[in-house]
Amino acid sequence: MTTTDRRKFLQLVGSGAFAAALPASIARAVAIPANNTTGTIKDVEHIVILMQENRSFDHYFGTLNGVRGFGDPRPATLATGNSIWYQPDGYGYVLPFHPPAPDLGLQFLGDLAHDWTTTHEAWNSGQFDRWVPAKGALTMAYLTRDDIPFHYALADAFTICDAYHCSLLGPTDPNRFHMWTGWVGNDGTGGGPALDNDGEHYSWGTYPEKLQAAGVTWKIYQDIGYGLDAAHDFGWAIADPLIGNYADNALLFFDQYQSAPVGSPLYQNAETGTDVAVSGTLFDELMGDIANGTLPQVSWIVAPEAFSEHPNWPANYGAWYVSQVLEALTANPDVWSTTALFICYDENDGFFDHMVPVTPPVDRAQGLSTADASLELFAGNATYPAGPIGLGVRVPMLVVSPWSRGGFVNSQVFDHTSLIRFIEARFGHDGGALVETNITPWRRCISGDLTSAFNFKTPNDGIVTLPSTAGYVPPNSDRQPSYVPNPPADQSFPMQEPGQRPARGLPYRFNVNASVQFGAGHVRIEFANTGKQGAGFQVRSGDAAAGPWTYTVGGGRQISDDWPVTTPGSKYDLTVFGANGFYRRFKGGAVENVNAKLVVSSSYDKAGHALTTVITNYSGRTCVITVGNFYTGRGEVRTLAPGAAMTTKWTLSATSGWYDIAITVDIDAEFYWRLAGHVENGRDNVTDPGIGGMQAAPR
Repeated sequence: MTTTDRRKFLQLVGSGAFAAALPASIARAVAIPANNTTGTIKDVEHIVILMQENRSFDHYFGTLNGVRGFGDPRPATLATGNSIWYQPDGYGYVLPFHPPAPDLGLQFLGDLAHDWTTTHEAWNSGQFDRWVPAKGALTMAYLTRDDIPFHYALADAFTICDAYHCSLLGPTDPNRFHMWTGWVGNDGTGGGPALDNDGEHYSWGTYPEKLQAAGVTWKIYQDIGYGLDAAHDFGWAIADPLIGNYADNALLFFDQYQSAPVGSPLYQNAETGTDVAVSGTLFDELMGDIANGTLPQVSWIVAPEAFSEHPNWPANYGAWYVSQVLEALTANPDVWSTTALFICYDENDGFFDHMVPVTPPVDRAQGLSTADASLELFAGNATYPAGPIGLGVRVPMLVVSPWSRGGFVNSQVFDHTSLIRFIEARFGHDGGALVETNITPWRRCISGDLTSAFNFKTPNDGIVTLPSTAGYVPPNSDRQPSYVPNPPADQSFPMQEPGQRPARGLPYRFNVNASVQFGAGHVRIEFANTGKQGAGFQVRSGDAAAGPWTYTVGGGRQISDDWPVTTPGSKYDLTVFGANGFYRRFKGGAVENVNAKLVVSSSYDKAGHALTTVITNYSGRTCVITVGNFYTGRGEVRTLAPGAAMTTKWTLSATSGWYDIAITVDIDAEFYWRLAGHVENGRDNVTDPGIGGMQAAPR
């Protein structure tokens, strides 16, 4: 790009059309009524997906109120005995820290390793305790509302998903393959499995091809840079990061697209775009199709490098780009009223997130799955170690549409294949032709289809505004050295914004109970799922040398597993983590005539929004049971004779279905069981009242 062309382009992006104050246009967006013709997903006529680059959820939104961020009241515990936030560095630990530079959202914060090998090292078989050795101390850096106000305002105005994961524990291209094809060629065909960014010749089927065959219109919006072929880095304009597509249109790595004849549907929809190196703006084609009423039914938008949010590029360059997409979509009220926009991130770069992703067990010793997970396990080779393909680390997802207004949180587990699932749910009414068979049974079991993030029945409420992004327009196309801050000498724990947020109702219907088999010398945990949506669990042990284990339970299924009580004194300490803050702590001893022999069970009454606990004393001794609710401060103390039972029904209407119950017994100081989570009744509610440090930490 010549100097004259660069000046012309920078003048264009800095003109009033692109740098104008934004609140008025977004106020118009949220004020435009949603298409509510049927009150169902069929009211969506356009699906637009904007996938940005390389940010973890905690890195961006760990301080946002109401989401499961830094104030998570029940985080996993590491082998060190510290919570998962205290990431070991070989000398001590590194806590999440906020870099001190001013205007952090415009700083060129450094990039980190984000390949298969270092990400699996950080994951460490589910221990999740090697982030600093694998990635460096910068992994623990995070941003706040003051740094990225536009991102936070989007979350305040629309819906944020706080259990959305990238699809693969690794880099960009394989994660984008999941978005566009449903997998990475897991079975080895078509050039797979793709685990890195090096491949350029894959040939398995892609989802746009299914759309084309089914007559569903689609398009990739991008800038062509210096060209979209291999000779021109498939659109990565290295010499000028303000143009091109950063080689993020991963469809171009498939032979069927590279060989598509000029003018063919694959060529026309995936291999054309704007050419701002010559003239125009990045958004000319998008704005033209919106103005003309020719926006396809399904669209993907791919940003140039500088606007992709990939470190070291500033986060707020991306905010400016996103704001222009919103401005284009809202310019035509008829289009916006029928459009669902998904803003997500392909992977986490090397930035830490505290939520351990759901993964399939690598063998029987590491857990169980009712869904076939064989295609989700990579056996390893000379280049890459063995391990699960995913789910990957948690990343941001913002659902922006007239049906998702109101500052909601959705806590259902999703990944990039959920985007395909949403398209299936909307347009897949043709006998199954749009069902993506590349998505494995295990992944379909674990990940939802994103429909729970919407209110299609009564969507037309609420008006909000977003801040201007005019100040985020890049002053030039120059690359800058990375800003690589060090953790502070005096570390402190980050504070999450106080307060709850409205939350979407979720399709989960699962429970976990345990029993101590004194005679057999083991603890049995039973996982039951009475709902349609599959659920994943991780079990962690207080014994640093054991576990963790993972369990996947499909809808209408149940499984159980046994843990031998072999620690000194025959003690056990097992913690179960599940979706949306689900938590079970089973701690005690299994010595006959020494430890309390209690049987504890729990059940839900979703209609009454209640939890019932039944505790039976088989100890042979009279004991005093104390049961307390962390969220209400209320409890019950009961003396139980041998063989007696106590039943407590916890009405949860005051806490919108949330509970956190602790059980202790006077005759056994080792016994401590804790039950926490949310009783789903299908209705919208509010987020966990424990988020933000509103209760004591687990014992």
